[in-house]
Amino acid sequence: MATLKIKNMVCDRCIMTVRDEFSELGYTVNTVSLGEVKIEESPTLENLEDIAEKLNDKGFELITNKGDALLEQIKVHLITYLDYIEEGEEVQKISAYLEDKLNYNYAYISDYFSQNSGSTIEKYLINLKIERVKELLSYEELTLSEIAWKLNYSSVQYLSNQFKRVTGETVSSFRKHMDEQSRQSLDSIS
Repeated sequence: MATLKIKNMVCDRCIMTVRDEFSELGYTVNTVSLGEVKIEESPTLENLEDIAEKLNDKGFELITNKGDALLEQIKVHLITYLDYIEEGEEVQKISAYLEDKLNYNYAYISDYFSQNSGSTIEKYLINLKIERVKELLSYEELTLSEIAWKLNYSSVQYLSNQFKRVTGETVSSFRKHMDEQSRQSLDSIS
């Protein structure tokens, strides 16, 4: 059995796409999760090149460097952490959560992430939250108060201030020009 790490997997559709791609290539897929696929066969170097090409065509990247794999794991766990927050689950502090998931000291995780991503874990998580706020605003189903509560902000004011600091515009301005606004995909956030 082989475990391959894949960059830019950020949602359930990504999981389905990767599963389909590996099946089309003739591999027996055991499991697919964010950032990872486990297959029965052990691909040769030539097969890995074919896999990488197929994944690149879909916007993914096969990770061959162990350091890149750790960076991608951190990002995947941060996206999952945000999902837990949004689902209203009781979550640990981010430092304890990452230590539990990655089996590394948080100081090491934090330093590694900062050196290799150009951002701190905290800033990256804030950027993820703001992109989620933009998405929820674009649906026009929830009030700003409901969004603040859903994403575990202490107040609407705190969310509004953070939104302005990150995007450079107010929430009301974003709402007014939503049709013209472009959102970032989660895999492009830095």
